[in-house]
Amino acid sequence: MRLDEPAWWYRDPPSGIAKVLRPIAALYAHAAVARYHRASPYRSRLPVVCVGNFTAGGAGKTPLVIELSRRLKAAGHEPVTLTRGYGGRLAGPYWVTANSDAARDVGDEALLLARAAPTLVARDRQAGARAIESGPNPCTVIVMDDGLQNPSLAKDLTIAVIDGARGIGNGLAIPAGPLRAPLDFQLEITDAILVNGGEADAPVAEWLRHRFVGSVLRASVTPAEDSGWLKDQRVVAWAGIAAPQRFFAMLRSLGAEVVETIPFRDHQWLEESDARRLLELAEQHRATLVTTAKDMARLSGASGLPARLAAASRVLEIALSLPEPDADRLMSLIDTALTTRR
Repeated sequence: MRLDEPAWWYRDPPSGIAKVLRPIAALYAHAAVARYHRASPYRSRLPVVCVGNFTAGGAGKTPLVIELSRRLKAAGHEPVTLTRGYGGRLAGPYWVTANSDAARDVGDEALLLARAAPTLVARDRQAGARAIESGPNPCTVIVMDDGLQNPSLAKDLTIAVIDGARGIGNGLAIPAGPLRAPLDFQLEITDAILVNGGEADAPVAEWLRHRFVGSVLRASVTPAEDSGWLKDQRVVAWAGIAAPQRFFAMLRSLGAEVVETIPFRDHQWLEESDARRLLELAEQHRATLVTTAKDMARLSGASGLPARLAAASRVLEIALSLPEPDADRLMSLIDTALTTRR
C-alpha cells in the first residue's frame, strides 16, 4: 500500500467513507470523460505509443517504458520518450540530460527514462510532440509516459499497466477510489493491458480477461544485474516509490538480511533529518544502505547529508521482465500499430 493513498480505496465492497464520497467521484468521473470527448487531439506525424494506468499512483509504467525503449531499439527503431516530468520544476518542452540534470528540475523518473532513450519533458503533450518532431534527436516512434486519459495527443497504441497485487481497488473514481476515470471508459480507450506482479493467477488478470476484449499480458520486476552481493548482507533498505514493500520483499528474496525498512512517499524529497536517520541506522546496525535507482536519482545534485546518503547507499537496479510469449505479443501489437501508421 502506498503511504500517500487511503487504504480504504482498496476495500471491496466500498467502505462507508467511499460511499459518502461517491457523488463527488461521479462528478470527477463525468468531467474526465467529458474532457476527453471535447478535445481536439493533435495527430503527430510520428506514431505514438502511450503507457498509462487506470488508477492514481504507480503501477510500473516507468520500467515498461524503459523496456519498450530497449526492445524498440533492438528492432531497429529510434524511440524518444515524452514525459510530463512529474515532481520537476520545468514545464518544458525540455530535453533531459541524464548525467547533468537535477531531479528537482526534470523529475526523478525523467532521469531514469533518459538513460534508456532521448527524453523530452513537456507538461503540454502537444507542444512536446511538436518539439520531438523538430529534433535534434532522430525519432521513429514517440513512447509517451503516462497520459492514457489525456486527450490532447492522439495515440496509435495505448497500453495500461495494472499493479497485480493491488488491482483496481474498489472500482470507484477519485476521491472515493483510485480510478482516474470510469473503468468501462478506460477499457474502451485501451488496446492492451499489462498486469505487473502479483500471483501468476492474480484475480485481477483473470477478471480482466473476461471483461476486456484486447490482450492481457503479464510481467514482473526482476533484478537487472548480478545480485549476489546481497546474499547474507545486512541491509537497511529505504525507498520512496509507489510500492516500497515490494522492493523490500525482493531484497529478502535475494538473500539479504534486511534489518530495517524505511518507506517514504512516492517521489518524496528527503530532508537533512531523513538522511541523518538513515545514516545513523546503517551505522547502528553495521549494515549497508540499499535503495532504488529512482530514489538515487532524486538525490542527484544534493548537498549536505543527502549527498552523504547518496554516497553511502547502494542501488539495486531492476527491470521489467515479460514471459517471451507475452513479450512477443506486445511487440507484435506495437509493430502492427507502427506498420498501420506507415
